[in-house]
Amino acid sequence: MTGHSLRIGQYDVTLLLDGLFEAPADVLIHADGDAARQHAIESWGKPTLQVDVNCFLLRGPAGAILIDAGTGTSWGPKYGHARSALRDAGITPGEIRSVVLTHIHGDHALGLLDGDEAYFPHAEVFVPGGDIAFFSDPAAREAMPEARRGGFKAAEQLLRVYGSRVKRIEAGEVLPGIEALPLPGHTPGHTGYLVRGGDKSLLCWGDTLHLGDLQPGDPKIGLTYDLDPELAARTRRAALEDAAREGWIIGGGHITGFGRVQRKPNGYRILPA
Repeated sequence: MTGHSLRIGQYDVTLLLDGLFEAPADVLIHADGDAARQHAIESWGKPTLQVDVNCFLLRGPAGAILIDAGTGTSWGPKYGHARSALRDAGITPGEIRSVVLTHIHGDHALGLLDGDEAYFPHAEVFVPGGDIAFFSDPAAREAMPEARRGGFKAAEQLLRVYGSRVKRIEAGEVLPGIEALPLPGHTPGHTGYLVRGGDKSLLCWGDTLHLGDLQPGDPKIGLTYDLDPELAARTRRAALEDAAREGWIIGGGHITGFGRVQRKPNGYRILPA
């Protein structure tokens, strides 16, 4: 399904909803320990979390670009709807020339794959160097529980299928008008992309936060999927402050629509853009 659309600088940006992810509320964590974690779970007030899984289509002079690629067919029929959303937008897989990944997790990267083939046959894939280094490290893989090795498997497939078309990136301009901003913690190389425009800019911040109704009010709340929870909490607060100060529109891998960050006395909140 296609969702909200914006004009940012030279790009028309469309949010693509890939599916809805559900998890039990006990995946919530808190940087201040168990009592704060329990309070966060009680504040959430529901037994489960349900969040959007999003990616973003950018159309401009350089052609069609994706920020993240959804799950493809890897997570079953509840997911993978970004592909039909692309068709609805009149874009074929062969027209995607660039895919920039916020990080190498399945709900962001597996949509690049069609079995053991490239779903986007002409695309270069821009991947944060910190994530390639981590998810290609045999020692890091061995240290991770089997149930949490999905990123390592995705990295292995991605590098094998796309080969030399995988481009390692660091901070700075990746494509015209698109700047990589390191946002580490969720993964070591987790990165946001700032799409710059004259009167407004958009930060696609990946998994900097998952729960737009809860985490802005207390950025110390995280999810067990954050590989470095303390760093993720610091990054989350800094990103919220940057977005509020600069007036950036924000879009995320798991928040609904586009928003703007507003300061509150003890935290932040996200308002619809």
